[in-house]
Amino acid sequence: MSGYQAHPPEMVPVLSRGKHRNPRQGACFMEMASYLAGERWSDHPACTHPLLAALARDVNDCTSDAGRARLVPLIPSVIGLDGEDLHIDARIALLAARMALPVVAAPHQQVMAVSVLACEHVLADLDGRPAGWLDEQSRAALAHVPHAARWARGFTRPIAISHKAFRRHSAPSTVHAAVEGIARACVPDPDRMLHDLLTAAIAECLAWSGRDADRGTRPDTTMVDAARAGA
Repeated sequence: MSGYQAHPPEMVPVLSRGKHRNPRQGACFMEMASYLAGERWSDHPACTHPLLAALARDVNDCTSDAGRARLVPLIPSVIGLDGEDLHIDARIALLAARMALPVVAAPHQQVMAVSVLACEHVLADLDGRPAGWLDEQSRAALAHVPHAARWARGFTRPIAISHKAFRRHSAPSTVHAAVEGIARACVPDPDRMLHDLLTAAIAECLAWSGRDADRGTRPDTTMVDAARAGA
């Protein structure tokens, strides 16, 4: 079960930042997911894709106390979402970078622009597209920050990144930087942006998870598009 049909129990610990030794001390987003999945209490449960879990932990910790309660209904949705397809890592990281790019402070826009290009490079390699190919959303995001985009293109041109290094280091770093950047951005409601980012990442993971046996089939992105439209 993906979790979309499940519902959290009526009485649950109040979500709070950080790790907790047991439910009596509170819970973070992923600790509650481990509980609902019937796993050992942990903020790194096996029931959820590692990068999606990392994003959920970061969103949990960077969301305000008032806004964190809005995350609770999303917890069951991450249960059972996993997969080895590198598309999952690349698309979650790309989603985070593109959402953060227009709102983060100027010094961090270069980092997010580099992340967009790195994710697109990995996706182009996976899908057999020409190097330097960008989809429409990435081109639009970079067009809003032309100086950062120009710098990022110069920075990334001589750099090659392995799939292993991308999964282990680049994608998690991108997600962490994006969440922190959104949380600190001068926007009216950063909590809402973080909620929307996690919602869209869940949908993205749902679209791609479980398709490792048939990598030639492009997943149905209806839920992804719906999540983006509501952002």
